[in-house]
Amino acid sequence: MPELPEVETVLSGLKQILEGHVIKDARIYSPKLRNVIPEKLRQTLVNQRVEGMRRRAKYMVWDLDNEQSIIVHLGMTGVFRTLLPSQEKYQHQTHDHLWMRLDDGLEIIYRDPRRFGVIDICPTAQVDQSSYLAHLGVEPLDKKFTASKIYPLLAARKISIKQAIMDQELVVGVGNIYASEALFMAGIDPRKSAKDVGVEELDGLVNAIKKILKSAIKAGGSTLRDYRKIGGERGYFQTQFSVYDREGSACPDCTCEIKQTGGIKRTVQGNRSTFYCPRKQK
Repeated sequence: MPELPEVETVLSGLKQILEGHVIKDARIYSPKLRNVIPEKLRQTLVNQRVEGMRRRAKYMVWDLDNEQSIIVHLGMTGVFRTLLPSQEKYQHQTHDHLWMRLDDGLEIIYRDPRRFGVIDICPTAQVDQSSYLAHLGVEPLDKKFTASKIYPLLAARKISIKQAIMDQELVVGVGNIYASEALFMAGIDPRKSAKDVGVEELDGLVNAIKKILKSAIKAGGSTLRDYRKIGGERGYFQTQFSVYDREGSACPDCTCEIKQTGGIKRTVQGNRSTFYCPRKQK
């Protein structure tokens, strides 16, 4: 599933081509996503200017000039692609759910084979109180995300620190890949109880999360399967993974004897694979 860096990368690409433009036409080809696309989506979009675009957690919010907003989530396999006016005419493909044409002739298509994505409408003034966003925690790249802020929230948590930082009500957007990478950078065992992580350790983890996410955004995210940027390019942060999906390999700057330690370990937490170095992460 696309995580924060992937959503941020897609949003950046969409802003360059969509923000400030008028949507001249739109078609819904298949409304069946995680929630059914509202029937009134077309009339909400057509002849409206996209005034602003932003990200909240793994959601994108498009603010229109009719005081309505479109809330978008990519789910597991959602991707946007574009067609220039000079390219061949759009031909509907299986799994295409939404098509739009802008005032400059550019066409934008949303495709989602597994249909776990979201495209919904909400009055702009009520977006932050919507069922999608109201429960969400602090943004990890925000100045408000600090060790002192989240330390009290972990005090009674019996779950592991990895599961805690993936809890969207605590901090948003730190998905499975980046949780493993940040915990490695901070030198914290992902299996450690959240309530046992000290303030100094937590401060290191907060800094590691910020560094990992910023690096991943700079690299255009991670492409393991379906994720693509707006132009169809793959992200390449997966080439920089220290531990994720590297079971049995040596971690960076490793002094371990792999024949003795077995290298990077894999375990399962909350039905998700976790990768870590048992010597470096305590």
